[in-house]
Amino acid sequence: MTQSSPVSTAIERYFQVSLYLLIVTGFATLASTGRLDAPALILVTLALLYRGYLLVRGRTLQLPERLTSYLTLVYVVFYVCDLFFLSASFVSATVHLVLFIMVVKMFAVQRDRDQMYLAIIAFLSVLAAAVLTVDAIFFASFCVFLVLAASTFISMEIRRSSARAAATSPAQANTWRLPRSLSSTALGLALATALGSSVMFFIMPRLSTGYLSAYAPRNALVSGFSDDVRLGEIGQIQQSDTVVMHIQIEGDTRGTHQLMWRGVALRTFDGTRWSNPQQAVRALTSLDGRFDLPLTPAAAPVPRLVRYRVLMEPVGANVFFLAPQPRSLSGDYRMITVDDGGAVYNGDRQKTIGSYRAISDVARPSADELRRATAEIPPQVAFSYLKLPAVDPRLLQLARDVTAALPTAYDRALAVEHHLRTQYAYTLQLPSVPPRDPVAYFLFERKAGHCEYFASSMALMLRTLGIPARVVNGFRGGEFNSVTGSYIVRARDAHSWVEAYFPPYGWITFDPTPAGAVATTGAWNRAALYLDALREFWREWVINYDFDHQVSLSNDVVSRGRRWLDGSRLWARRGYAELLQRARHLEVRAETSPRRVAGLALGAITLVVLLLNLGPLRRMIQMRRLARNPGSAPQAAASIWYGRMLQTLGRRGWRKLPEHTPREFVSTIRDPRLRDPVEAFTDHYERARFGNSAEDAQALPEIYEEITKS
Repeated sequence: MTQSSPVSTAIERYFQVSLYLLIVTGFATLASTGRLDAPALILVTLALLYRGYLLVRGRTLQLPERLTSYLTLVYVVFYVCDLFFLSASFVSATVHLVLFIMVVKMFAVQRDRDQMYLAIIAFLSVLAAAVLTVDAIFFASFCVFLVLAASTFISMEIRRSSARAAATSPAQANTWRLPRSLSSTALGLALATALGSSVMFFIMPRLSTGYLSAYAPRNALVSGFSDDVRLGEIGQIQQSDTVVMHIQIEGDTRGTHQLMWRGVALRTFDGTRWSNPQQAVRALTSLDGRFDLPLTPAAAPVPRLVRYRVLMEPVGANVFFLAPQPRSLSGDYRMITVDDGGAVYNGDRQKTIGSYRAISDVARPSADELRRATAEIPPQVAFSYLKLPAVDPRLLQLARDVTAALPTAYDRALAVEHHLRTQYAYTLQLPSVPPRDPVAYFLFERKAGHCEYFASSMALMLRTLGIPARVVNGFRGGEFNSVTGSYIVRARDAHSWVEAYFPPYGWITFDPTPAGAVATTGAWNRAALYLDALREFWREWVINYDFDHQVSLSNDVVSRGRRWLDGSRLWARRGYAELLQRARHLEVRAETSPRRVAGLALGAITLVVLLLNLGPLRRMIQMRRLARNPGSAPQAAASIWYGRMLQTLGRRGWRKLPEHTPREFVSTIRDPRLRDPVEAFTDHYERARFGNSAEDAQALPEIYEEITKS
């Protein structure tokens, strides 16, 4: 019998399933990045589902080789169009190309090398996912991919070797054990690889946190915090739930802070966009990673310092988000820049913004102090922050009406803020066609909008009243995660507000935007916080792992090791004392009741002997069960009964030599009364052992009885 059947069929089936799951995992890893467009996601998913259906049904769909060649030539033209016009991105167009090749190859497998190509394409999908994301989900998907890759290549090699074998005895193979054995081997290899990689990972820190920054997309979030922002871009950012950063405030364990995280301050408005033309920028360098930021005028006589740490996600922004009145910034950056509006940028082109620490003074002068602010506005402030575009005359009249008869600039600013908060509605739904004068449309027609319209309206109204004002783009608040003690700041927390100038106190924050709809938290909110904690750990200890993290980790390991060692010593001493006390107690009991102690000792020894011989006892019981019912497992039962027969004949002087075959051993028996039943026993044994015959196996006990009586 040749190698067709059960073994080769089981190997082929296992290989096909493993390869299919490998491809699915590679695509799922790529899809989990959230960067695949809907057409590619839908089409490839449908192709994979259909391939899985064919695999379950045991069918195949074989595309002609000529058709696949034509499809490939057509896609080469499409790739050029995709690269320059549709996706307009090398990474996206190349990902589409990999997915196309994968789909075509799945239905055009003709040679063994095509199977290898599919496995390589699955790996390319995972590699593309590594370019597009740094999320913790990628690590989990990669671990699954690693197991399936080991399983696929092991089964591929077994399949190839089996195909080259001349002949086997498939009846001797347990095909149901094959998938389990292959899976166990693959899992062991994957775990060993992951363990070795983890050790190397934490021994070798990364040199930079600019993880694949060359491929970081310049999205709406990047443009929303630049020096040139079109009215409405912050509203686009607020449509997303993407996590932008995590912030840990020193001493805050309950989420009591609701701070503004300042990004850029914008001074010039042309009616549709805010910008900072011809703005002076000051560069700051530091050798130890600490930057003392240029001090602004004291916001309050008594400072209120807040120390915090920010962990940025790789969103591509080049600005440091800081609480108002930042005093210092620390991080692994060689240079930062500060503009006239107080925005702090990363000047180190070899490093993207990852994590940094900062100190801010969030104290604010009292209302009475601000009302007494009568100092003259500096000329440079008045020149930059009192400019007005061509505004609707109704805006000037509205500002005068709202602030009529109010004595101080601060009271007038409060009145404008209160009017916008109470007389206008908050919404992210805006007209599809932008109006020619968006601020006037917001104030006098629609009377609803998002934070940019509120902030822009207040800044313009204050300027008409002679109060210097500017718009600030950043983030507000964030969701407090009690699991990690950090604030989760998402894209939906993007915000615009106003800073007005009151000498000598400087820039004071106003927020004219009314409260929007609060995000509801369902039953899965707690699970989401744990998932976010996992992602924060991944970002902190994997993506941003550097020498400082290595030192912190090694110190933590050393301290924990010392505590464990001290605890182990204390536990050993206590255990030794207790053991000594029990021995003394046992000695006393042995003297008073020796029979009872002897019985307990004998029982303990018996139990230990049974435990030590548990394996042989189990095998003996299993052999007896097979011997009583040889038809259930003919091959194993035949071996058991043949061994018994040899033992019986050996006691009678007829011993089988190792070089004898069963037939040769029969010929050595001279007694015809014994030779005939032994020959019959050997015939049934061979058919049961090598032919898996249940009838012959069941005949062995009866013939064995004849042999014992002969």
